[in-house]
Amino acid sequence: MKLKWECLDRKVVYENDWMTVLEDDVINPGGGRNQYGHVHFRNRAVAIVAMDDADHVWLVGQERYTLAEYSWELPMGGAPLDEEPLAAAQRELQEETGLTAVNWSELMKLHPSNSITDEVGYVFLATDLTEGATSFDEMEDLTVRRLPFKDAMHMVFDGEITDAMSAAALLRIHAVRTSSAR
Repeated sequence: MKLKWECLDRKVVYENDWMTVLEDDVINPGGGRNQYGHVHFRNRAVAIVAMDDADHVWLVGQERYTLAEYSWELPMGGAPLDEEPLAAAQRELQEETGLTAVNWSELMKLHPSNSITDEVGYVFLATDLTEGATSFDEMEDLTVRRLPFKDAMHMVFDGEITDAMSAAALLRIHAVRTSSAR
């Protein structure tokens, strides 16, 4: 059975260069009428699992204002809608880690918080890496860390990596490796 929402009216509550906060007057799939607040993103998200020949990955650490805590994550950033996700991933990897990669493959497309936003995320695997200089943007104060993949997995399992895109990407690689090993 396919359920359908009906939007009767839409109000812009707030907007800036990155997002629009909306409040819709809706008829929900059960037939009831209510308000539904959600966020429209003006960018896509991209994240990168940069993996070297020694099975090490790169993480980026930073203070996240919304959480008021330090967060270890994959290198990631925003991709304007007119920029291809792969090009944005290549740019973000270089900016945040100084790395460039010869080989790229898309690991997954996901919706990080689909009950409240329309954000779309793309995760790429980057291999055959070359190190170079970082070029952080003015809002970033990042710590870059290279560590064995197994240690990154322990960080996911121990709750030290809580970013949804990072955890999903690392778990996907782990699952593929585990199922292939059987």
